Amino acid sequence: MMLAVTPLTDFTTWLRSGALEIVMLVSGAVLLSRVVTWLSRWEAARIDKRIQATDALVRSEATKHRQAVTGVLTWSFLALLYFVVAILILQRLGVPIASLLGPAAVAGVALGFGAQRVVQDVLAGFLIVTERQYGYGDIVRITTTSAVVTMGTVEEVTLRITRLRTVNGEVVYVPNGQIIFATNLSRDWARAVIDVPLPAATDVSAASSVLRKVGKEAFADEWLRQLLLDAPSVMGVESISVDQIDIRVVARTLPGKQFEVSRTLRARIATALREAGIAEATMVTGGEQ
Repeated sequence: MMLAVTPLTDFTTWLRSGALEIVMLVSGAVLLSRVVTWLSRWEAARIDKRIQATDALVRSEATKHRQAVTGVLTWSFLALLYFVVAILILQRLGVPIASLLGPAAVAGVALGFGAQRVVQDVLAGFLIVTERQYGYGDIVRITTTSAVVTMGTVEEVTLRITRLRTVNGEVVYVPNGQIIFATNLSRDWARAVIDVPLPAATDVSAASSVLRKVGKEAFADEWLRQLLLDAPSVMGVESISVDQIDIRVVARTLPGKQFEVSRTLRARIATALREAGIAEATMVTGGEQ
């Protein structure tokens, strides 16, 4: 009879101690994770509110880095929290942690071989954040190991993935370990490059004079002036072919605003050349850097 009562007594005692501690540990972990997640979102909202309050057109590099670091720290803290709680729960269940060190080491090695890409992603993500290669709000062009080129706005940077939003509204998830080349198109400042194709018989001096006038008028425009760092300049003849010459116009802009400036300048250049009686060989072309 005593043999039957003792296990029941032990189980009742465990329910009052170990089981209760497990419930408290799980509840505390869930509560703490929600608090940390809320703080992370609050910090992101505070950063956005500060930018809107200052009427900033673009995020500063420090702001982008702070946003990325906030996300990485949140992810790392939650991972560490769940790991520690799991160890504490195993102890309350009576599992000898010391005896698990040997099998855990073997399992770790096997997991390392089987999850090489995950480890590679995490290490690459750590370097991306610490080296400030890009951050939240940056416009980047990423080339992966499979030679796939993706361009878009960075919406999230974690230790494992980079999330981009393309111009078509698509969300692209790129594993950090697969990135072999990343071009940041919105770091500090950007440049709008426009090549104006003209017939070979065009008077280069007259055409350059019209383009310089367009640049001055664009810089004097109240709206464009907010996007330009200085007046667009005419670099001169970029290339010559049998029936066409290309004159290059360059403008330094705020980061991420080169595309908008390029489109506006193209329209102004086309109108100005038409009014000056200078025919374009083809449509105004160009790129952004």
